[in-house]
Amino acid sequence: MLATGGSMTAGAQDGFARERSRMMEEIAALMRETAAETGRAALSGRVAAAMAKVPRHEFVPDGEKRNAYANRPLPIGLGQTISQPYIVALMTDLMEVRPGDRVLEVGTGSGYQAAVLAELAGAVYTIEIVEPLAREAAERLGRLGYRSVTTRTGDGYRGWPEQAPFDAIMVTAAPREVPQPLIDQLKPGGRLVVPVGGQVAGQTLLLIEKRPDGTVARREVLAVRFVPLTDKSGRQQ
Repeated sequence: MLATGGSMTAGAQDGFARERSRMMEEIAALMRETAAETGRAALSGRVAAAMAKVPRHEFVPDGEKRNAYANRPLPIGLGQTISQPYIVALMTDLMEVRPGDRVLEVGTGSGYQAAVLAELAGAVYTIEIVEPLAREAAERLGRLGYRSVTTRTGDGYRGWPEQAPFDAIMVTAAPREVPQPLIDQLKPGGRLVVPVGGQVAGQTLLLIEKRPDGTVARREVLAVRFVPLTDKSGRQQ
């Protein structure tokens, strides 16, 4: 499924200008507070601009629109959530997406993260295992005009080999271990950002960089909590 149109303009978001500004201030404060762990005291200018532009209120249920710019995750139905804005910003910044890059996202959810990535990359491919969420995200991204985003219903653990290799990959749900297919589909020099771990023992956000010789470097970034990356039976992968 292909989402068509251009990206949302700031003029369409003016009813939430104050809330967006407060969200960006809170993200900036948390970036400074966690700099010792993440190695990043501030967002890049491009990522900050994307976060300030994408209308988060369009990606949450009607009953949550009043909380759309609160710096916390929100439920989007079917046991899934839209991530905390700070985490969206941090993970996006860690990817270091460049104009023209091909990016894979595993875990479309409501489509918010894909929209942020679309402001930065040349093409975004996003996979969602929950079919109703995938269908709704495709409609939403199309309505808001994100032409560079292609959505797919399926098991993201295996990536999207037909569109590989990718310059950057993001996983927005937690597998028990880093999926090898995603490492295989990453270009040399590419970056993979993924939360890893169980629901009881805790999860860690990892940054994986693929060297030119195909080996990988892994760095633990931050303790996080995500919904599990599941297979069709609902079991964590």
